Amino acid sequence: MKYKILVMLFLAMWSGFSQGKIDGFYRGKGNATVVLGFGFEEPKKYFAGTTKLDLSRSTSYINLFTTYGITNDLDAQVALPYISTDQASKFQDISLFLKYRFFKKNQENYKLELSFGSGFSTPMSDYKIGGLNDIGQQATSIDTRFMVHCQWNKGWFVTLQSGYSFKLEETPDNLPVTLKIGTAKKNWYYDFYYDYQHSFGGIDYRGTPPPQNFKELGVDYHKIGGTVYTSIYNNFGAYLNLSYILSGRNTFQGPIYGAGLVYDFR
Repeated sequence: MKYKILVMLFLAMWSGFSQGKIDGFYRGKGNATVVLGFGFEEPKKYFAGTTKLDLSRSTSYINLFTTYGITNDLDAQVALPYISTDQASKFQDISLFLKYRFFKKNQENYKLELSFGSGFSTPMSDYKIGGLNDIGQQATSIDTRFMVHCQWNKGWFVTLQSGYSFKLEETPDNLPVTLKIGTAKKNWYYDFYYDYQHSFGGIDYRGTPPPQNFKELGVDYHKIGGTVYTSIYNNFGAYLNLSYILSGRNTFQGPIYGAGLVYDFR
């Protein structure tokens, strides 16, 4: 089925653009998918702690994402984003991840799968930190994810994932949760999702005392979004996505627009 080429499609492994570290689809042994993604946001509000302020910035990104099927039940994936804000433009954090499907049960009308993922991300450049135009927090992270994926024969699916992100520097650890509902057809794919992140502790922007190290900011958010993908020709396709941060802590509020090209090597 053509939908099996689909990857997460929300490519930057950065809190502003992320939508879960792993997805519920596997490439298959020896198959690879490469995605070139683009995104843009220009929010007008910022949650300093949980207080909404009239602060804005423009951010854009380009992200190269690739995933490879080591076996039918084990995928490896790599993502490298280049992020540009009003005052900074550099490569951000490279992300490496492994995803393993350890349980699969096929029923007459649906299948249920359980997966576990683990990986890490680390800065690829010495980008500056210390203000709202930062492209990241210069933190190395070790991540784990547990995922439940249920898919019906007509293409509809539900995926729930959560885990723990352990930071090696002063940046607070966080707990992510992503719920996704969608449908995967032969040449089309749609999904809608809710994304949540909770940081354990950390300081607030414009808090008391004022932050001296932006690595220590705790970032929480509630976000909704959706994606549409279509096959264009043979193994080549394209996608569009839109997401919106509803509320949070030390995060911008506003829409995030994305698009990209997908090629499947089979």
